[in-house]
Amino acid sequence: MRMSKLYLPTLKEDPAEADVVSHKLMLRAGMMRKHSSGIYSYLPLGYRVIKKIEKICRKHMDNSEAQELLLPIMQTSKIWKDSKRWDKFGPLMIKFNDRKAREYCLGPTHEEVVTDLVKDEVRSYKDLPLNLYQIQTKVRDEIRPRFGVMRGREFIMKDAYSLDIDYEGLDKSYQAMYDAYERIFAECGLEAVAVEADTGAMGGKDSHEFMVLADSGEDEIAFCSHCDYAANVERATSQKTEIDFEVEAEAEKIHTPEIKTISELEEYLEVPAAKMMKAVAVVADGEAVLALVSGEDELNEIKLTNYLQANELRAAEDKEFVELFNSVPGFIGPVDLDDVRIIADQRLKNMSGAIVGANEKDYHLKNVKSGRDFEVEAFTDLRSVRGGERCPKCDQGKLNIKEGIEVGHIFKLGTKYSENMGANYLDENGKAQPIVMGSYGIGITRLVAAAIEQNNDQYGIKWPQAIAPYQIIILPLGNDDSVQKKSEEIYQNLKAEGWEVLIDDRKERAGVKFNDSELIGVPLRLTIGSRSLENGVVEAMIRENNKKMEIELDNLRPKVKELFTEIS
Repeated sequence: MRMSKLYLPTLKEDPAEADVVSHKLMLRAGMMRKHSSGIYSYLPLGYRVIKKIEKICRKHMDNSEAQELLLPIMQTSKIWKDSKRWDKFGPLMIKFNDRKAREYCLGPTHEEVVTDLVKDEVRSYKDLPLNLYQIQTKVRDEIRPRFGVMRGREFIMKDAYSLDIDYEGLDKSYQAMYDAYERIFAECGLEAVAVEADTGAMGGKDSHEFMVLADSGEDEIAFCSHCDYAANVERATSQKTEIDFEVEAEAEKIHTPEIKTISELEEYLEVPAAKMMKAVAVVADGEAVLALVSGEDELNEIKLTNYLQANELRAAEDKEFVELFNSVPGFIGPVDLDDVRIIADQRLKNMSGAIVGANEKDYHLKNVKSGRDFEVEAFTDLRSVRGGERCPKCDQGKLNIKEGIEVGHIFKLGTKYSENMGANYLDENGKAQPIVMGSYGIGITRLVAAAIEQNNDQYGIKWPQAIAPYQIIILPLGNDDSVQKKSEEIYQNLKAEGWEVLIDDRKERAGVKFNDSELIGVPLRLTIGSRSLENGVVEAMIRENNKKMEIELDNLRPKVKELFTEIS
């Protein structure tokens, strides 16, 4: 491709709307442009990267004997109501009526569609196992789209669905996808790790996320320093023990003027946070819930949502403290709360003598004990783990917390969808059995961003070879006819050998050409000027490490091939 013909509107400065490196560079490198909040148009350079990632996904999915199909993005409400997820997805789902007032949604995922597809076609155990996959656009109405394509409202995903006769078959299908995902991410040039994850609205019993470690990651991952334990903080546990101290005195009101936070209480009362109960007021599907954790801990909202089986959970608004909790923001506590469910973290089970809010402005209670002063519906794991805590698996290592970008997620769905939607097969005895399912997703457009987050410098992108939009960029410098002629000759010869080559034939200054070549991150740059031509060489630079060298013109083609064995 010639740069003079390429639709490549690069930018010199970082766009004000972009917060993370990948978002900035995708806009600056002319890979995409914003259409609306969380919705992007992909320009030729960006779409070439997307297509290369799709090709790698197809290769490994096909090698695992999965079969590609294409499912509709516009989906009827019936199948979602059959699966009992029409309300579960909540405001993330974009719903609408057609001209005949029939309900539809734009597909955020396709478990329902594929289950509906096979339920009347797969009749016998002889028809199974199957693995069906697609590469398709998904739509989710994120409340706060951010970080470019890392959290958009419209995105491209590779999703697959395994269908088996039993859980033993599901385990084999799951492992096959796990292995395929490791190969996909490795071929894309990414360092990705698999971690235990929450199943969320997808349901099922087990799941793993594949995470690319990056400082801009929106997820936190807990890793053991000694064993292979790794889990998303949404799911991670540790060996943090119960708080075990007792004060048998009666509950007593204490004056705490304008003291609303745990840190303020620590200073004012000269009492450690571990002797306090932090009360968090939330509204779960319209119901008032008070969650209790130790003052030294943070509430994990995902764990609370899972316990409550809530479709939507949010922090209570100020007016709701009065309307739903009969309390005051900053001073809420579990004592004398009527018609409010109280869920406590398991560390608080044997705790007494605690300090809690008194549900009255400027007052707290001390010496509070559960079971005596208030009742708890359940003690369960509600806290987020922190770095330095002991590993729950090996008891020898400590947990380290790192940030990561989710690029893939696999689930053992089991029979959640097949039972609800009537997707059965006849076993060897002619008895109807529910199909056992798995679901496996890769965020194609998120992978683009993750690759940039892991591969960039102050000048721009440094693409891994396998997903680079082009492999080689040629920069002819100056207006010398001999330079232009030789550059064209090299361009045509390399193209003829199968290389993907970009030639910057624009009438631009050398500085502009160098800056753009580094910005868009093509793995190998060949620079040709009148002086290098006189010396019978071209200057080469490997973008991965910015290593420069001179290559003799007579040895250019074999040397290019050799260099690509060094480029990751």
